[in-house]
Amino acid sequence: MTEGIVSRGIQKVRKMLSEHSSTGVLSERQLAQIREQLKECAVGLGGEISARQRAARLADTYLSLNDAGRAAFLHIVATEFGPDPKSVEKAHTRYQAAIGTDSQWAAESALRGELRSIPLRILTQFNALPQGVKFLVDMRADLLRYVDADLALRSLDRELEYQFGAWFDVGFLELQRISWNSPAILLEKLIEYEAVHEIRSWSDLKNRLDSDRRCYAFFHPRMPMEPLIFVEVALVDELADNVQALLDERAPVFDAQRAKTAIFYSISTTQSGLRGVSFGNFLLKRVVDDLKRDFSRLATFATLSPIPSLRRWVEKNPGVWQQAFTEDMVQRVARHVGPKGPVIDSAVGIKALLVDDAWAANTRLARALQPGLVRMAARYLLHAKAGTRPYDPVARFHLGNGARIERINTLADISTNGLQQSYGLMVNYLYDPDAIETNLEAFSREGVVATSGTVRRSAQTT
Repeated sequence: MTEGIVSRGIQKVRKMLSEHSSTGVLSERQLAQIREQLKECAVGLGGEISARQRAARLADTYLSLNDAGRAAFLHIVATEFGPDPKSVEKAHTRYQAAIGTDSQWAAESALRGELRSIPLRILTQFNALPQGVKFLVDMRADLLRYVDADLALRSLDRELEYQFGAWFDVGFLELQRISWNSPAILLEKLIEYEAVHEIRSWSDLKNRLDSDRRCYAFFHPRMPMEPLIFVEVALVDELADNVQALLDERAPVFDAQRAKTAIFYSISTTQSGLRGVSFGNFLLKRVVDDLKRDFSRLATFATLSPIPSLRRWVEKNPGVWQQAFTEDMVQRVARHVGPKGPVIDSAVGIKALLVDDAWAANTRLARALQPGLVRMAARYLLHAKAGTRPYDPVARFHLGNGARIERINTLADISTNGLQQSYGLMVNYLYDPDAIETNLEAFSREGVVATSGTVRRSAQTT
């Protein structure tokens, strides 16, 4: 009987399936059963087999709950299993009295014991299960969806984030190259998790893993078929300025041994439950080292990155149109607008023009728009802030890793998504090995954005 319970729990953890209950709110009887299971795990009687059995039953219970039930489960863990205030007070009093005596360290140890997190003691028992670490990561992903509506979950979230920071320390992670010969289940994960440029087919994926391409990922030993973060790299001759050309399946394969430039064109994090745990900068450093070892002619390491929040920022700050487009620019744009287009007599008229993506197919019109769009993007990347940090999330990532804003490219992503989120603009962030540490320190301490002279001049208004 017990083996059946354990087997069923482990199977459900492996599959990560949930049988949602039909009611949105748990009954008092269900809540009482959950509390009893949690108390059993908190007490932790018995040996390893007992711990596995309890963890399997608790996982079984959690996975059987719908969203409301899981939120209630986590609320109980967060609010009903804290330290006992009276015991903490007594231990603290004994510690204060023992300071400077031979018993100080024993008293300190006792105080730490009273403060030890019972919720973590409960939840980390899932480690005893196959894929238990993945289960906990997914559980925190659930928690992050509930935390805004239930502020009591914040402390549990912080504890899990801290715990994951230790478990997923870069020293424990394994860098692996993913190729077309990798297991099919892993290739399917790439398709599922790709967050920047959708992988549309198996042939698309094969093209991204060809001889002039590389894909690297970090893995945790307890999550061997789950890439935590992966980067896709193109080996080319010079800085890339168009992602459609970079991903063109019909383009001839480039001789990778002649490559002078490595373009990181997609970086995807895969586990929302690991939010706040940073390992992207270590990934890029390790990948650069691997590429330099394998391709001796490589001299330039850069990205071709989206500017995902540009349009949203522009819509919140309509005054940027006048700052970006001079009267001369407006007149040049107006000359190339067809008779069915909007009247362009001011910078605000250009905003109306760009609502429709058709402008991107008009070569002369796109060329006339280029200087103003580049200026807008440059000012955004250099000056738009969320608090004291760059407003753009991709800029935050790369600048925080020591990169430099090197070049802004127009019509670089003419997909519907690219035109809608950033008017087709993309940016090259340059990773200069000799300047990374200097850039990183200046950005971290003073918020200095490392920028090429060209981009800096583009950001200036006349």
